[in-house]
Amino acid sequence: MEEQKKQVEGIREAFKAKFERFANLRSAASDLRLASAQALSKELAEFKIKSTGKKSEIAEAKKLIGKVSPEERGPFGQLVQAVEKEIVEAIHDAEARLNEFISKEQTERERLDVTIPGRRPRTGHLHPITILRQKIEDIFVSMGYAIEDDREIETDYYNFDALNIPEGHPARESQDTFYTTDGFALRSQTSTVQIRAMERRGVPLRVIAPGRVFRRDTPDMTHTPMFHQIEGLCVDKGITMAHLKGTVTEWLKRLFGEDTVTRFRPSYFPFTEPSAEFDFSCFVCHGTGSVSSGQVAGGSVNEDAPPSANGEPPTVTRCRPCKGSGWIELGGSGMVHPNVLKAVGVDPQVYSGFAFGFGLERMAALMFNIDDIRHMFENDVRFLEQFR
Repeated sequence: MEEQKKQVEGIREAFKAKFERFANLRSAASDLRLASAQALSKELAEFKIKSTGKKSEIAEAKKLIGKVSPEERGPFGQLVQAVEKEIVEAIHDAEARLNEFISKEQTERERLDVTIPGRRPRTGHLHPITILRQKIEDIFVSMGYAIEDDREIETDYYNFDALNIPEGHPARESQDTFYTTDGFALRSQTSTVQIRAMERRGVPLRVIAPGRVFRRDTPDMTHTPMFHQIEGLCVDKGITMAHLKGTVTEWLKRLFGEDTVTRFRPSYFPFTEPSAEFDFSCFVCHGTGSVSSGQVAGGSVNEDAPPSANGEPPTVTRCRPCKGSGWIELGGSGMVHPNVLKAVGVDPQVYSGFAFGFGLERMAALMFNIDDIRHMFENDVRFLEQFR
């Protein structure tokens, strides 16, 4: 009996010695890290199996209960059970403290501080085409023009016939126009909107038609198969070429400044007669065709500009936007052809009108110094952030 008791007491003492590192967990918790605690939890689980499992020393001590005399079996059994209970409770308490620490540390790591300012979503800015379009629309609205828009898929009649574009004209070929089905195509100019506006509103009228148009152009630095166009139309009694020149000159001055000069060059368009292309004086070199490496004013060298590194005066070079000509080509214009007025039921003997049109991409590229118009269609917010 005494020998068995000593064996059980030895198991208790051996357990205490091995369990000491787990028993001191409470005092060492402040220096414990989450990774160390998780590793210690695994060690404790292994220690629990060794201390209370089927092959543990306390399990072997239970087998000794049947080997002692009947009168000593009771007290010995109580001793074994007491030691076993002490071992189980000690391990359970250590597990609880360790799990509580791990749970608290994980919660703290995952805690969300709701007082921290949130991340602002990255916002873009108005597209340069939109900026330019809005400026031009504001100018024409202030001049008494209405803004019109309509469908982008049009019939041959509105795309060609009503605009006096004859059969066999190159614009009707599939190499120039996007046909969808027989008799329908993507509009190649916003003149189609003008025809529908005259049918719907009647005359007199003054409208501009901004919108997307489509042509079979190979994409490059200056061309895209889809681009934006603004066309203007004024129909009333007594409208002359002088009204056209005055209108174009006025809105260009409002956009680029009072010193802007315009010029008209004879041209040909099926839907206008007479027809003219119009240019305006370069807004960078002010019509001189040259710019200075110093501050530029009308192409002359600014005497107040700092000299170059070698002491030479600023160098005068060819103006890039106008390619040294002093003029920037913008669009086409002319008096509305009588056949176009007849197509919408307007008597050309009573009414006359003028029309003009131009693309926005090229103008925006010049105004915002964009060297490749394909950048405008890449949907890159970094590109838009530079425009205000």
